[in-house]
Amino acid sequence: MTALTLSTAGAATLRADALVVGVAKAAGPKGGLVVAPGAEAVDKAFGGKLAAVLETLGARGAEGEVTKAVSPSGLKAPFVLAVGLGTVPAADEAYGAEVLRTAAGNAARALHGLKKAAFALPIEAAEDIEAIGEGALLGAYAFTAYQDRGPDAKEPLAEVTLLGAKPRDKAHKAAVERSLALAEEMNRARDLINTPPNDLTPEAFAAVVSAAGKEHGLKVQVLDEKALEKGGFGGILGVGVGSENPPRLVKITYTHAKNAKHLALVGKGITYDSGGISLKPAGHNETMKCDMSGAAAVFAAVVAAARLGLEVNVTGWLALAENMPSGSATRPGDVLRMYSGKTVEVLNTDAEGRLVLADALWKASEEKPDAIVDVATLTGAMVLALGDHTFGIMANDDAFRTAIHEIAEESGEQSWPMPLPANLRKTMDSPTADLANMGVRMGGGLVAGLFLKEFVGEGITWAHLDIAGPAYNEGAPHGYTPKGGTGSSVRTLLRLAERTAAGDLG
Repeated sequence: MTALTLSTAGAATLRADALVVGVAKAAGPKGGLVVAPGAEAVDKAFGGKLAAVLETLGARGAEGEVTKAVSPSGLKAPFVLAVGLGTVPAADEAYGAEVLRTAAGNAARALHGLKKAAFALPIEAAEDIEAIGEGALLGAYAFTAYQDRGPDAKEPLAEVTLLGAKPRDKAHKAAVERSLALAEEMNRARDLINTPPNDLTPEAFAAVVSAAGKEHGLKVQVLDEKALEKGGFGGILGVGVGSENPPRLVKITYTHAKNAKHLALVGKGITYDSGGISLKPAGHNETMKCDMSGAAAVFAAVVAAARLGLEVNVTGWLALAENMPSGSATRPGDVLRMYSGKTVEVLNTDAEGRLVLADALWKASEEKPDAIVDVATLTGAMVLALGDHTFGIMANDDAFRTAIHEIAEESGEQSWPMPLPANLRKTMDSPTADLANMGVRMGGGLVAGLFLKEFVGEGITWAHLDIAGPAYNEGAPHGYTPKGGTGSSVRTLLRLAERTAAGDLG
């Protein structure tokens, strides 16, 4: 994992393999390149002509832009890496956290193969340190566990040093600690998502959680297939019955003695989704190792909350199963008796995520938490509605849905509030069971949310995050987002836990 440190050293005197500075475009149609605050010493070493040099090299200050310039004799680092920050903000404004986070991520990705880089980006408050630290640590991520790494392979940037901060300042130190905890756990979630499904079975996933529980002093309970059968978890068992790798329900608990507020997080953990008997068509199976992204996000958020010592009780429920076709698999037309006692007619075995979540939601409801949030790569319909970068939010409380949307935006994650139209509930009526696991095709993401709502305990505030779009990036890396597993919603969940601890959510 990339190290993150603060330094009071000047940019001109610090020894590093690279110096990272920010550049932006001045407002107006004829706006030229401007060197952002934090890089004054670097500009001085260039004789005050750093912007002119970078413009000659093609820099325009656009977000996502990266430009390299050889350092003059006045700098210890051999080269300067300029990252675009977009348009210069107004005089009474500062560069936004997401702008800094993205710029730091772009820089870290561009510096693979180096040992140490000094970041001289704009820092006006502890929040800026946090954003730059997060972006750099997330941008430096690489998943190489299954690659034959030769001696010439470029490894991720080993150390990030932030200039312009105060190592002894309490708020600045806390910002670094939060950046480290969040990024390390988010990157662990990415590792899990990227791990091939032949290695990350439900049992293997549960073992990872148990090991982390011991490391961080968290209580972990694992229900195996025998315990699930004894407990009547028909949804989880019904999804996992077709696989040679049996399902698991994992509970990971962080408790803080000073706060009675209890937040429950529930994650869909389908370690591989073939679609079951309702087999997915060719071209839709290759990335289905990512169908446990919700469980990975919940796991990461609970551990990060524990590492930060948040004054809130957080329980994570990971509903883990492998959805495979076989002679023992659940068939379309079968009826499952869920943990809640309700019966569900399975019309499509590829609508399996809602089945495992239903059991976990009812189990979580038994503890009467103040709120439940479930996270899942649940429906292709949500991807069609919101695209690859935005997750949908549904809830049984409008204020709670709005709060989570605002928290996501504050955390740098794209989300959008979605409705739960009552008229769509009737489309899941079944002549055989209490309800079916499918309704009308149009609005399928909303139908899935309505299904989950049926399994939330009476009077409990609940929200559902459908992260099917942003959970796995099949395109090119960008900003601090790698190709493959992204760790979507971890930042939102952690910020939600912090807001709950602070009493900001009622």
